[in-house]
Amino acid sequence: MKVMLVNGSPHKEGCTYTALKEVEIALNKNGIDTEIFWIGTKPISGCIGCRSCAFHKKCVFDDVVNEFVDKAEKADGFVFGTPVHYAAMSGSLTSFMDRAFYSSSCSGRNVFAHKPAAGICSARRSGTTVTYDQLNKYFGINQMPIISSRYWNMVHGNTKEEVLEDKEGMQVMRILGNNMAYFLKCIEAGREKGIKLTKEEDITLTNFIRL
Repeated sequence: MKVMLVNGSPHKEGCTYTALKEVEIALNKNGIDTEIFWIGTKPISGCIGCRSCAFHKKCVFDDVVNEFVDKAEKADGFVFGTPVHYAAMSGSLTSFMDRAFYSSSCSGRNVFAHKPAAGICSARRSGTTVTYDQLNKYFGINQMPIISSRYWNMVHGNTKEEVLEDKEGMQVMRILGNNMAYFLKCIEAGREKGIKLTKEEDITLTNFIRL
């Protein structure tokens, strides 16, 4: 089993990475393989709604998003981490997740569906809860079980050294990793017992305005 941990910060080994690393350590101790995927600092375009992904089975902008989606197909769970920028996810991660999740769904690949996910956020002071809510919306619309911890998944600090001093936040990260590992093992045990997902229904779309 493998979990991909996505670092949505422009800083490769800063505060967000420090929190993700604590989750990774807990996962590894539970026998779960991991990979930290940094989205980098190159510009990431937002989704333009062209729906080319429905025909090409990937986003028309062939960049780090498509690289990630290909890797995500083989992953069993996900943790998405972001710094808080103006009480929201980083702009790069917002564009990244918009395109990754939309292209996966629109193309019919559905690389995220039914796989457990968690979002974590890092801030100097505030804006964390609304950012946490923003992250979870991607999981809820894709039938992904949301993994929680003893508190909301956040750490505080302006540097990675300060994050390490957030003892409660770091504990939250460890518990999150343990909970993710437990859930993945439950899924594996269910498969071994022959428990299958219920049959998917065809999508029904209802517009709010009718002519």
